[in-house]
Amino acid sequence: MASRRWDILSYIPLVAIVALVGLVAALVWIVSRSDDGRAANKLATDALWVEQTLRFQLAVDEDMLVRLALDAASGAPMDILQARARLHIGANPETLSVQWFDRAGALVSSVPEGMGPTGQPLVDTLLRSRATTARPVYGGAAGGKATIALRGSDGGVVVATISLPLMLDRHIPWWIAEQYAVRVSDTSTTLANRARRPVAAGAPFHTISFDPPLAGTVLTITAYDRASSFENTALVGAIIALAAFAVFTLLIVQRNAYQRRHAEQRLRAEMAFRRSMEESLTVGLRAKDHSGRILYVNAAFCKLVGLPADELIGQMPPMPYWSPDAIEETLVRQNRLATGPALPQSFESRFRRTDGTEIEVQVYEAPLIDASGRHHGWMGSVIDITEARRAARNARAQEDSLARTGRLVTMGEMASTLAHELNQPLGAIASYAAGGLNLIEAGQGESPMIRTAFEKLAAQARRAGLIIRRIQDFVKKREPQLVPLDLAEVAADAIGLMAAEARELRARLVLKTPERGLQPVLADRILIEQVMVNLIRNGMEAMAEGPSSGNHLTIRLTPEATAVRLDVSDQGPGIAEELAGHLYDPFTSTKSQGMGMGLNICRSIVELLHGSLSNAPNPGGGTVFTVRLPYAAPETAPTEGTQP
Repeated sequence: MASRRWDILSYIPLVAIVALVGLVAALVWIVSRSDDGRAANKLATDALWVEQTLRFQLAVDEDMLVRLALDAASGAPMDILQARARLHIGANPETLSVQWFDRAGALVSSVPEGMGPTGQPLVDTLLRSRATTARPVYGGAAGGKATIALRGSDGGVVVATISLPLMLDRHIPWWIAEQYAVRVSDTSTTLANRARRPVAAGAPFHTISFDPPLAGTVLTITAYDRASSFENTALVGAIIALAAFAVFTLLIVQRNAYQRRHAEQRLRAEMAFRRSMEESLTVGLRAKDHSGRILYVNAAFCKLVGLPADELIGQMPPMPYWSPDAIEETLVRQNRLATGPALPQSFESRFRRTDGTEIEVQVYEAPLIDASGRHHGWMGSVIDITEARRAARNARAQEDSLARTGRLVTMGEMASTLAHELNQPLGAIASYAAGGLNLIEAGQGESPMIRTAFEKLAAQARRAGLIIRRIQDFVKKREPQLVPLDLAEVAADAIGLMAAEARELRARLVLKTPERGLQPVLADRILIEQVMVNLIRNGMEAMAEGPSSGNHLTIRLTPEATAVRLDVSDQGPGIAEELAGHLYDPFTSTKSQGMGMGLNICRSIVELLHGSLSNAPNPGGGTVFTVRLPYAAPETAPTEGTQP
């Protein structure tokens, strides 16, 4: 009956394989049926992305017109206005020209110079309306060129001409151009087109209205080719072939297992008792009486000392496997066992095998109690610890090598840390230097702004030097320069450092502090400021790169029982589940161009300051990073307002 039940159970793997193959084939078929739907969804998503990118660029050009109109109304000289227009055209080549018209519709100036008036019908329309426009107005888009005009409060009109083909070439990334042909058209003609190669007949496309801003225009993206189902067919074929091979192999294995099972059953009945007593243990067992005469040894003990059981049983001390150098010590231990209390004992010793090699052993002696409860002798468990002792010695010998390797690793960590931490001050130095050069080239060499720019440049250079010194201290495991700090002041400085980058990424930085102030914390100002800068930058870049629920990044300071809590909350896409468990590991990043060192460095700095760093989802969308730093002791010196 048991054999029949075994035979039935042996077919379960075969049934499972067949069922698995059927399930996988069904899943592949379902997935293949939904390929077109997924492709259509991806096409629509990419089309929306392209539309938003183009609208954003047009918004940049609109903002340029608004600024020029405001400057002109405020009486700015024309050469200043022309210089600003040239800067914009240099950064945005799709802007072909910028022209100024007076309130009578006459051309006043043009960049580039010498061009005839463009967009005259749109200018005349604005002048006839006799109203100041709050936002720029778009004209026609004939010949791939669009005109944007804005009438200022002084009655004049500023007109910009935009090249739609250049805008597509510059602002549609390569990964979109590799997959789709992008076209802007009106009801009858194509105004602008970007295509790497001709599209296939019947290829899927998606159309979005581009009105406004351009009246009567649409944006169309078309995939080059229709997805082939060859991969799914090949996958199904491979699964079927693999399943057939598995079934064939399972049948062969089942036949061999059936034959082995019957042979093993006969052998098991003959060897069960002896194996359970002697062969089930790998630890050497040895029983002896109070005089030390050996009563029993198992096969593992015989193998350990290299002697057969018939030569060991009945042997009296000294034993042939005792090390000659330890005979006296072993005899003393034997006498102590014979005269001492019946308590378990453990000791280390050395045995000499019959081939002359010596081994180190761990011996556990336990009282041997017979059926009547009489202490009859001792049962010893003997374990060969020669390899363990050799490994321990090798481990000690490798400690020096590991120490040298550790120093090399520390050098690598310092190099990566320097590269990451110096990006911000070096970027600020470059920005201030570029600003100073621009002022000099604009003929404002005597302007107080030059001195301010170079003072800030020098401050950032000093800050970079402080960062290098702090990182060297950190790598050398030296204590940071801890002083009482007002985290609200440090947070305000960090926000000031990130203000320019926040404007570029269209992020709003909000600092919220308690009205009654905060108790000082004991920290290093440079290190904790660097933590804040890293967390703020990460939040702004997350909102800029991924789907977001807003553009507010909130820095909130809250007093707790033993620490000040700093929350940096963004409204970005949040942390993916597959990265949540490795977020603070080196070289793990949620950004496409990230090195993956920022959060690891932040956590190391916060832990060095005896604080903690954690993260959690933001209830309104995004992520909240939380830093807790302990309060400074009351007897600590007063808070310093400047960098230590």
